[in-house]
Amino acid sequence: MEIENRNQSVCIVVLGDFGRSPRMQYHALSLANEGYRVDVVAYGGSKLHEDVLSKQMINQHLMADLPEFGKYFPRSLVYLLKVIWQSLIVLYTLFSLRKPAYVLVQNPPSIPTLPLVWFYCYLFPTCKLIVDWHNYGYTILSLTLGECHLLVKLCKWCEGFFGAKAYGHFCVTKAMKHDLSAKWNINATVLYDRSSARFSSVTTEQSHSLFVKLMKENSAFGPSGSESWKDFHQNNTLEETRFTIRKDDKVNWIIDRPALIVSSTSWTDDEDFSILLDALEDYEIKAGKGERVLPKIVCVVTGKGPLKSYYQSLIEAKNFLFIEFVTLWLSAEEYPILLASADLGVSLHFSSSGLDLPMKVVDMFSCGLPVCAICYNCLEELVHHNENGLVFKDSQELSQQLQMLFEFFPKQTTKLDQMRKKVKSFQQTTWDQTWLCYAKQTFLL
Repeated sequence: MEIENRNQSVCIVVLGDFGRSPRMQYHALSLANEGYRVDVVAYGGSKLHEDVLSKQMINQHLMADLPEFGKYFPRSLVYLLKVIWQSLIVLYTLFSLRKPAYVLVQNPPSIPTLPLVWFYCYLFPTCKLIVDWHNYGYTILSLTLGECHLLVKLCKWCEGFFGAKAYGHFCVTKAMKHDLSAKWNINATVLYDRSSARFSSVTTEQSHSLFVKLMKENSAFGPSGSESWKDFHQNNTLEETRFTIRKDDKVNWIIDRPALIVSSTSWTDDEDFSILLDALEDYEIKAGKGERVLPKIVCVVTGKGPLKSYYQSLIEAKNFLFIEFVTLWLSAEEYPILLASADLGVSLHFSSSGLDLPMKVVDMFSCGLPVCAICYNCLEELVHHNENGLVFKDSQELSQQLQMLFEFFPKQTTKLDQMRKKVKSFQQTTWDQTWLCYAKQTFLL
């Protein structure tokens, strides 16, 4: 089949940072592996998957960044100018490329992406439009504008009208498949998210190496009582971290170490970080009273986003004794190792539509890490309560779960171990297997 497809190409359109769209990067890799030439039209910014960068069949066509319209025009005009700018840039880029056999577009955002790619495919009828539904654009807009806003209604109409005209569709959950069918008579193929091979379980040696690297920049990863990398060097404790120790060429976990939890967040409105902050504040109170034997917690929060500085100021105002927060931005190589080295993941992603699943949980499961995840409609398609993770509704319930999981930690980890065993079944299915089974046929018909 590779020989048959060699003269065909697929154009992937992402009206966002391609580096922060792992699913579309995986699409690009899968298509390239099948012999398609892949042209990616997207914005730059974040570092891409190494396999994407090294694949000769994948070519990036980065669009010019948006001008800072907000500095020169009133807010009422900024959105319109943004749409016009993006429309011109996308169309110019598309028309400058070789004509593809397929255009695969990520939705959301819906405006102006869906009308533009539909128009392009309308001009070239042999070019087939395929939409990958990650969520609904109109439900994301409604978070800030409200459901009755004219722009929200326009976005909903746009998704339904132009989306329904596409040749093929992928979506991320069974719930979304049913909703697309009921709402717009769209028949989509469920293509569950899976992580790349980089997301997997790691050895204690790999965890130790990462901790040694991180403690050079943050004392939270260094031996208890050390305050700086200078202390570590002077005291010759390079082989000891907050969590691991090397002795006689063998790395072991420290017996009285704190619990390590990880939460990856985009610091946006659809992820209420205050839930985790309030839960840990309650945990702090309970640990301080000594009614339960609870360990200290190092909470690592990764990600970038508009609300990061706001929540950092709230964290700094707290006077925690049992909780230590660390905010990090890790490389693509380091992040999976951190997940696999942690004791628990926490997901605060609350779907605007109630129809998509958190990719961060997929990454955590791929690394063998059980999770506590905030509850919403279709989450059970990924997180099975009391099996591979726990589901919570509010900060109080999350606090209770943390106390239950970490009581007598690390000497007693029965529940965590049970959940880890269940996560192993998730690790057995890869993106490549899923894509070949459910997506490949769409590009061959």
